[in-house]
Amino acid sequence: MRLSGENTTVTIARRYRGPLASGNGGYSAGLLAGFVDGPAQVTLRLPPPLERPLAVEERDGLLVLLDGDEVVAEALPADPAVELPRTLTLDEAREAGARHDPSWLTDSFGECFSCGRRPEDGLCIHVGPVAGSDLHAATWTAHEVSPEVVWAEIDCAGAYAVGGPGRGEVVLGRMTAEIRRLPEEGEQCIVLSWPLEEDGRKLHAGTALTTADGEILAVSRQVWIAPKAT
Repeated sequence: MRLSGENTTVTIARRYRGPLASGNGGYSAGLLAGFVDGPAQVTLRLPPPLERPLAVEERDGLLVLLDGDEVVAEALPADPAVELPRTLTLDEAREAGARHDPSWLTDSFGECFSCGRRPEDGLCIHVGPVAGSDLHAATWTAHEVSPEVVWAEIDCAGAYAVGGPGRGEVVLGRMTAEIRRLPEEGEQCIVLSWPLEEDGRKLHAGTALTTADGEILAVSRQVWIAPKAT
């Protein structure tokens, strides 16, 4: 773990929002993970605030992201320990993306940096189901490449693998990710996700970023939290 000094801070710009009033979970987690050497596990405790400095400190072997005295997130070194079911071709990913169904998302996520509806909002990664499997996928042309953007890029795809009608808008609780190589600007990539297991309201998903020829660029294991039944 590495901090540049006693007063290390990060600020999440409004552009990197998930819900309208808080940071995209993957991007926010990726910012904190940037202080960890190698793969990292980030647990989100509170919605990450936008447009104000958040302190980064080391406490009892963890890196913590603080909003005043409140812990927003915690990070530590960890291996995602997840394997892709299989890689996809660009044609398979394009066909899956064409089946994207945003109808179960409310307007509160319409401007999400990862999966928002408008190109000016961010990445616009809209995964859809892969025929004959439980995979979801879409293509993505790499841009604005940075480690935290790659974390965002493999974030929301997991929600589509485990959420959907009847479950409501699941919320990211934990993300463990490894970036093996950053994509080049303009590189054609494939985003994919798949369900892993369920534990009550905790829904586990895997996500990945690959090149068009199947090279694995990044992988993650995620825990999504389903809303309480009403």
